[in-house]
Parts: sequence; C-alpha cells; structure tokens
Amino acid sequence: MDLRHLRYFVAVAEEENIGRAASRLHISQPPLTRQIQQLEEELGVTLFTRTPRGMTLTQAGELFLDEARNIRALVEQATERTQRAGQGKLGRIDVAIFGSAILDAIPKLLLAFRNRHPDVKVVLHTMTKAEQIEALRQRRISVGFNRMLAPLEDLETRQVTTEKLLLAVRADHPLARLESIPFAELQHHPLVLFPTGARPSFIDKVIGLCSERGFQPKISQEVGDAVTGVALVAGGFGVCLVPESATTLQFPGVVYAPLSDTPPNFHVDLSCLYRKGDASPILAAFLQTVAEYGKS
Repeated sequence: MDLRHLRYFVAVAEEENIGRAASRLHISQPPLTRQIQQLEEELGVTLFTRTPRGMTLTQAGELFLDEARNIRALVEQATERTQRAGQGKLGRIDVAIFGSAILDAIPKLLLAFRNRHPDVKVVLHTMTKAEQIEALRQRRISVGFNRMLAPLEDLETRQVTTEKLLLAVRADHPLARLESIPFAELQHHPLVLFPTGARPSFIDKVIGLCSERGFQPKISQEVGDAVTGVALVAGGFGVCLVPESATTLQFPGVVYAPLSDTPPNFHVDLSCLYRKGDASPILAAFLQTVAEYGKS
C-alpha cells in the first residue's frame, strides 16, 4: 500500500462513483478500478459495495476512510513541517552568548529573529570565547557572539555592530565633574578591566588604547565581566572603560561619561561566529536577521 492508494480510495469514497472519482483524479476509470481492487486484496476486506448507482462504503470501508484521512493529514503535516524546516522556519538553533552585548544588542537581535520565525526554538548557552569555539567545532551550538575574534581557519565571523566606549566612574569622583574626560587622564587613575579568560580580549583592547597614547594603565583589578567591573567602580576600586551596551547597568552612584581626544579605534565590535560551510537553513535565516540588524 502506498499514498497513491489512499488518495484514490478517499476520492472514490467521497464521490461514491468511480467515474466522478476518476475525473477528479485526472485518470481513466479502468486503472482506478484496478487500484481499488488491489487495495481490497491487500487489506483482505471489501471496502465498497458496488451498486448500479455507484459505490457505497462497507462498515470496514467507513473505518478505513477515517484512518486514511488521518494518515493523509499526518503526511501533509509532516510535508509542511519538513518544508518549513528546509526554509529555516521550523526547528531549533543553539546560540552561545557572553559579555556586555547581552545587555543590549543580543536581546534585540534575538527578539527580531523570534518575531520573524516564531516556530524556531532558540536555546541560549553562556560560554566564554574558548568554549564557544570548542562547542562550534563539536556541533553543540550553531552560532556564538563575542568580541575580539581572531581569524580561524574553520570558522566564519560576521560583524553585528560597533559600539563606542564610555567611562564608568563614581558620581563623586573628580572625573565625573568634567563635561568630557581627556583620554590621557586615565593614566592617573586605577582601571578596572574585564573580561578575564581567553586572550585577546577587551582587556588587551584597553591596554592597547592606552599604549597608543603613550602610557601604561594602572590596573586595579581584572574581573570576569562588565557587571562585576561596574560594581567595583561603585565600590571605589577605580574607573572602567565599557562598551555603550554596558550603560544599561544602573548602579547607585555610577555615571557613564564620554571621553575626548580618543584614539581613532576608540570603539569595539560585536561579532557572531559560526562554522564554515554550515548549510543549515535555520542558520541562514538567523544570519539574515544579523545582517538586517547591522543595517538598522
């Protein structure tokens, strides 16, 4: 038995006439009659009572009609779901996140993707840069977000956005009284840096910016993330350069101030990374959302 047998049977049962069913199916009557006979032989039951006026379902035929319709509905549903999965509209995508971008850019991007593809389940994983790279290679995630990504032979990167940098400083700190803080002022104050872990990282970015202006920063603490960094600023441990997305962190007594006379590269990129050659339709749909977010 195949799906064609079911389609032929349903047509005959609904039309109650071989001629009308054959016309509906765009075939001639003799092959349709043979197909119904073969189906009855295969099942070992009589599905129709033949009368001069047409075809009437037997009790067994009525039961089989219900089952045939259910089977066809399941096949149609499976076909539709498969087609939607092939178009990147159904399924699951595992996304790794890390860093201050989760405070602003990443949630906005994920919301835009969910609104466009509500039937794709987005599963988030918090991972460091090294963990993301390993998870991509092991196919445990499809895409990750991070900063300061060095080129890798087996992975692709795509820039999501660029953020300017601001200085997190206590409201009662002398620098907070300045309308715009000269970058060179940082050499006179202890700096809280983040994140610890795999290098290069944002720590190297800040140290490099200071070196470009001819001084080495006085490092107060190196911590794991922006939240801890700004919390230490609130506690009086120093000042902290942060991407603009981190300014959503509102700690009592902490303000975010712009700097002047900054180096040309006084910004930081957020990028996503994924496996080269990954042909997943869901990943393609996700990257399309990334591209459109970057243009907004």
